[in-house]
Amino acid sequence: MQPSKLDQILGLELQRHRTEKGWSQEYLAEVTGLHRTYISQLERGLKSPSVRVLSHITNALGMTMSKFLQAVEESLNVDGQRD
Repeated sequence: MQPSKLDQILGLELQRHRTEKGWSQEYLAEVTGLHRTYISQLERGLKSPSVRVLSHITNALGMTMSKFLQAVEESLNVDGQRD
């Protein structure tokens, strides 16, 4: 099954914010209590996070879910495609 455009963009935003902090997937997994392979799957658009997981991740990254999702939505609008 192909990842949806939404999942792909969400994953890219997650990766962008993580790398801007200089964090590895392992470190993000450690501070969120998630598994590194799950973080990898999220970043590749293979998994969709629950609201709870997204909250843990955005809190760890020092941002609100709304700010994170706004960036995802803007990327979707620029791309011109929504799922």
